[in-house]
Amino acid sequence: MSKSAISKAERIKARRAREEVNIFARMPAAYAASRSQAAKFLQRAGGLSVVEWRVLWDLSEAGPLSIREMASIQRVDHSQLSRALPGMRRKGFVTMERDEADGRQMNVALTEAGRAAYDKTAPIMKKRREGLRRAFSAEELEQFAGFFDRLEEFLRQPVEDLLAEEKTP
Repeated sequence: MSKSAISKAERIKARRAREEVNIFARMPAAYAASRSQAAKFLQRAGGLSVVEWRVLWDLSEAGPLSIREMASIQRVDHSQLSRALPGMRRKGFVTMERDEADGRQMNVALTEAGRAAYDKTAPIMKKRREGLRRAFSAEELEQFAGFFDRLEEFLRQPVEDLLAEEKTP
């Protein structure tokens, strides 16, 4: 059957069906939806940004941390945090001091104002996590995280290795 004989609606339906299982195409939409939802929760809790929330949460649970340590916990580039932290310091949420042992590292600590912002926001963000636990069982969430681990491992493979595998008979 020629392409012209297939209706546009049928072509679109077929393309959408293929895209439903295209993980590469699905990730940006899921990421955007997650960030948008988090921002809406945070607006209701007092207006922190997603980055500010993550910093306050990390510092609340793990104590003072270097920027690199927070970046590792959050799985983000440390430059994203480096850009956000001066504003958080101006708001009085955090203090920042050079590491005595390694002057290249900056250590970040929670202030009383930062603790208060965290305490105000934490109950609302907890509701978000509880909602996720209603949508997925504990076992499903664990399995989902395992899939993310495998996906990240795949995505970190050198392109040359993947292209070489293609050539192997």
